[in-house]
Amino acid sequence: MAREINTVGVVGFGTMGAGIAEVLARTGLAVRAVDVDAAGLERGLGHLEHSTARAVQGGKLTEDEKTALHGRITTSLRLADLADCDLVVEAVPESIELKAGIFRELDQILKPEAVIASNTSSLSITEIGVHTGRPGKVVGLHFFNPTQVLKLVEVVRTVVTEADVVADVVAFVERLGKSPVVIGDRAGFIANALLFPYLNHAVKMLESKYATREDLDAAMRYGCGYPMGPLALLDLIGLDTAYEILDTMYHQSRNRLHAPAPLLKQMITAGLLGRKSGRGFYTYDGPDSPTVVADALTPSTVDSSVPVREVQRVGVIGTGTMATGIAEVFAKRGYDVVLRARSLDKAEKAIGTVGRSLERAVSKGKLSEADRDAALARVTPAVEFVDLADCDLVVEAVAEEIGVKKEVFAALDEVCKPGAVLATTTSSLPVIEVAAATSRPADVVGLHFFNPAQVMKLVEVVETISTSADVVATARKVCLDLGKHPVHCGDVAGFIVNALLFPYLNDAVKMLEAHYAEADDIDNAMKVGCGLPMGPFALLDVVGLDVSLAIERTLYLEFREPGFAPAPLLEHLVTAGRLGRKTGKGFRDYT
Repeated sequence: MAREINTVGVVGFGTMGAGIAEVLARTGLAVRAVDVDAAGLERGLGHLEHSTARAVQGGKLTEDEKTALHGRITTSLRLADLADCDLVVEAVPESIELKAGIFRELDQILKPEAVIASNTSSLSITEIGVHTGRPGKVVGLHFFNPTQVLKLVEVVRTVVTEADVVADVVAFVERLGKSPVVIGDRAGFIANALLFPYLNHAVKMLESKYATREDLDAAMRYGCGYPMGPLALLDLIGLDTAYEILDTMYHQSRNRLHAPAPLLKQMITAGLLGRKSGRGFYTYDGPDSPTVVADALTPSTVDSSVPVREVQRVGVIGTGTMATGIAEVFAKRGYDVVLRARSLDKAEKAIGTVGRSLERAVSKGKLSEADRDAALARVTPAVEFVDLADCDLVVEAVAEEIGVKKEVFAALDEVCKPGAVLATTTSSLPVIEVAAATSRPADVVGLHFFNPAQVMKLVEVVETISTSADVVATARKVCLDLGKHPVHCGDVAGFIVNALLFPYLNDAVKMLEAHYAEADDIDNAMKVGCGLPMGPFALLDVVGLDVSLAIERTLYLEFREPGFAPAPLLEHLVTAGRLGRKTGKGFRDYT
C-alpha cells in the first residue's frame, strides 16, 4: 500500500530550499522548514515573499492563494520539529560531512517509515544514506533551479533503495506537477553530468583568452538557441557550487574534462561567486540581482581605431543550401551579388532557389513584393572565377573538403583584385590551410554562417595567425550590416559553438552506451531540466550522425583529449547507415 505523504520537512532554507518549500505548499502540503539560524530563516522567507509576490503580479497566484501558501509553511531552528513528517528533503550546501550529519540526526528523530531525500546535485546518495539506519528509505530528489518553473526532478535510487520507496517518491513528484526521471547513483546524475563539463570547457576557453565572455555566451544563445550562455549560467548557479559539483565528478570519474578550471578557484578565492555576490564572470547592480552592468571588461560598441575596407559587391561560391542562403542575405541588404557555380545551369538553379525563398518570405508577410524583386535583381550568375574579379568580398561555401576549398582559394588568388577580402564558411576545417593556398593570407578570414543563414543570427568570425586587423574589422562590420551577431574566435577546430556543443553530445552518447539512462530520459532531462530547445539525441538525429562523427573526430585529432574521442556507439550507428532523420533511422526510428 502506497505511503501517504502529507507533511514534508525541508532542511536548509536558502534559495533552493525556499523554492522547494514553495512548490510543496502550492500543492497543498504542510511544510516544515528548518535552518541553522534565524538569519537563514529570514533570508528564506524573503526569497519566498519575493517569488510569490512576483507570481501574484504575473497573475499566476491570487492574493488569497499567496496568503494560504505562506500559511502552510512553518519555520524552526530544530530538526526535532520534523518528527511527524512523512518525507524530509535536505537542501543544505554541497558538503558530504554536513549532509551525513543531518541524515544521522534525522534518522533518530523521524518515524520508521519516513523517507529521507537529498537535493544534492552531485554527491553520492549511497554515501549519505549509509549514515542512517534506514538506507533503503533514502533517495535523491534533485530539483532544478528555479524550482517553481523547471519541471524536471531526478529521482536517484541507490543499490539498496527499496522499490516501494522509489514508486512512492515518483508518485509524489508527479503529484507536484513535475516530471520525474529515475536514475542510478552516479556523480552529476543525468543533467549535471552533461551540463557541467560543457560549462567547465567554456571557462577554459575564457581562461585561455580564446574568446570574450560576451562572445562565448552569445555563440551558444544565437548558435544553439540556448536560453543562457555558459558563463551567465555559471553566475546564476554560483561559481562555488559549480566548483564543488565538478570536483565531486572529477574525484569519481578521474576524467580531466571534469577537473575544475583553475580560473574558477581563483574567482571563488577572490569572492567572485556570481549573482549572489554581485560579481562573477559579469558584474551586477547588487548581490542577488539579475541585472548586468558595464565593467572594465565590457567591450566598446565601436572600435574606430581600425580602418575597414569598403564592401559593395560580393561574390558567393557554391550552389548548396548555405551558399544560396548567404547570397539571399546579402542581396536583401542591398549588396550586389555574383553567384558562381560550376555551370550556368547550376548557377541559374541556385538563383531560382533564392527566388523561391524570397517568395516564401513574401507569402509570410516578412518581405514586400518590390523588395523581393529588387533583391533578386541584385543576384547575377557566373561560371568563371574571373567574373569575381571586381568583388570586394568573396564568400566560399563549397563542400567541406580541404582539397576542394584550397583549389577555390588558389583560383581566387589569381583573379581577385588587391584588397579583396576572401572568406570561407567552413565549420570545422582550419582557415589557415585555405589561406596558405593564396599569396595573400592576411586577406583571408573565416565567416561561419549558421544554417539556415536567412534565419540564424550568429556568424563566427575566425581570425588566423595571418589575418590582418582591418580584414577582421571589415568582416565584423559586414556581419552587423547584415543584421547578424558576429562573435570572434581563433582558428581552432570547432571554433566556439561546435567546440562546446559536440563534446556534450558525445558525453550523452557515452551515457546511453553505458546503460545509465534511456535516450528519452536523457533528452527530457536536458530539455526540461536545463531549458534546452532539443535533447542531445534529437539534435544528433537532426544534424546527422555522420556529420556529428566527422566533427567529433576533428576535435579529437586537434586536441588529442581522450574525453573527446568519439563514442563507439556513434561510430557503430554510422557504419550501420543509421545517420538520423535523413535516412529515417538514427538514435530513433522515423516514419
